[in-house]
Amino acid sequence: MDYLYVKSLHIIFITTWFAGLFYIIRLFIYFKEAEEKESPAKEILQKQYQLMIKRLWYIITWPSAVLATLFAIWLLVINPEWLYFGWMQIKLAFVLLLFIYHGICQLMYNQTQKGFLKYSSFGLRIWNEVATIILFACTFLVVLKSSIGWIFGVVGIVGVSVLLMLGIKLYKNLRKKNSWDQPE
Repeated sequence: MDYLYVKSLHIIFITTWFAGLFYIIRLFIYFKEAEEKESPAKEILQKQYQLMIKRLWYIITWPSAVLATLFAIWLLVINPEWLYFGWMQIKLAFVLLLFIYHGICQLMYNQTQKGFLKYSSFGLRIWNEVATIILFACTFLVVLKSSIGWIFGVVGIVGVSVLLMLGIKLYKNLRKKNSWDQPE
């Protein structure tokens, strides 16, 4: 298969893998927040979230992770000299972090399927930012092909993440104060 087709497929499956990782955390947050609901809403919501989580995890996220990895290996077989570049070595370190992140999400998935999740919704929101940082770092490394250039991108996203977390905290406080999500 032509290099550009393999590269395109790798990019497509990286995109769907990250989409799955971003959305799975959102579903974990909804699952966790459903614990605060009264019966029978709590049980109905958690059962629905368990189904949505299971479908997302095994129909989109895991297959995308496997296919992105296979196409990445194929790209390295086509261009083995990339392994000698510093930017690629750093990118592969971030990819290892992504696999660890995915593995921790698997543990969270396992918990939800057993009917509980030991993480807070705020902690999950922060956890979601880890995938964003990995995505930014890998993208800057691949596009800039510089071992240093990725630092500026990651520092920028960390700054944006801090602002987002402050915004989330502010929203949480306003929501509690005004009870925006309570029916009248």
